[in-house]
Amino acid sequence: MDLGIKDKVAVVTGGARGIGKAIALELAREGAKVGLLDVFDEGMTQTAKEIEEMGGTALGLHCDVGDVEQVNATFQRFNADLGPVAILVNGAAVLDNVSKIEIMDQKRWERDLRVNLTGVFNCVRAALPSMQQLAWGRIVSISSVAGVLGGFGQAGYSATKSALLGLSKTIALEQGRYNITSNVIYPGIIATEMFQFMRDDMKDRIRKRIVFRQEGQPVDVAWVVAFLCSEKARYVTGAELDLSAGITLFTF
Repeated sequence: MDLGIKDKVAVVTGGARGIGKAIALELAREGAKVGLLDVFDEGMTQTAKEIEEMGGTALGLHCDVGDVEQVNATFQRFNADLGPVAILVNGAAVLDNVSKIEIMDQKRWERDLRVNLTGVFNCVRAALPSMQQLAWGRIVSISSVAGVLGGFGQAGYSATKSALLGLSKTIALEQGRYNITSNVIYPGIIATEMFQFMRDDMKDRIRKRIVFRQEGQPVDVAWVVAFLCSEKARYVTGAELDLSAGITLFTF
C-alpha cells in the first residue's frame, strides 16, 4: 500500500534505538527522507547508515530536545539540507527517575519535564512553519501506557506522558486549518533495551497483563506510526491510539 509520503521529509526524535529507530526505518522504507535527532550519536549514525544502505536518504544531528536553541538550529539544518519538514515523530524521552514521590530527586523530576514534555513542545514549534507553508503536516507523539494508568515510582515519566495527550489534541485543534494532523499513541510493553534488562520474573508478571501473553516489537509501533504519517490518515487527528495489547483493559 502506497502511503503517499515518498520524498517527504520526516524528522524522528529519539531515532538512535528502540521504537524511534524502528519508526525511522519504516518511514524510510516508505520513501521518506529521514532526519534523525538524538543525543546518542553512535546509535543515530548506525540508523542513518541502515537507511542509506536500503537506498534511502538520512541525516542525523546531535540535539538535546530540551534545549530550544539546539532544536531550532537543528530544524533549520533539516529544512536546508533535506527540504521542508512535513512529518514529525516525537519519540525522544527519558525514564531514569524510578523512585517514590517523597524521595524523588528534584533535578530528575525537572529533567523528565524538560525532555519528555518541553522537548516535544520545542520540536513541534520548530516544525510548524514548514508544515504551514506546505499546507500539509503530520505530527505523531509517542506517549506510554504509563501516561494512562500511572506507574509506581514513575511520577515524572507518567505525568509527562499523560500531558502529551492534551498537548496533541491542542495541536490538532490549532493546526487543522493548515491541513496538519496531530495524534498520539501509547504503547504498552515493547521489546526494547529497557524491557530486556528486566528480571525474568518481572517479565513474566508483565506478560500476564497482555492479552497475547507476549510483548510487542518496535516494528509493531512503527507500522501504526507510518500510517498516521501518511496521506491515508488525512482524516485522523486529535486521536489517542492504544497500542498496549490489552494492558489497559480490566482483568479479573
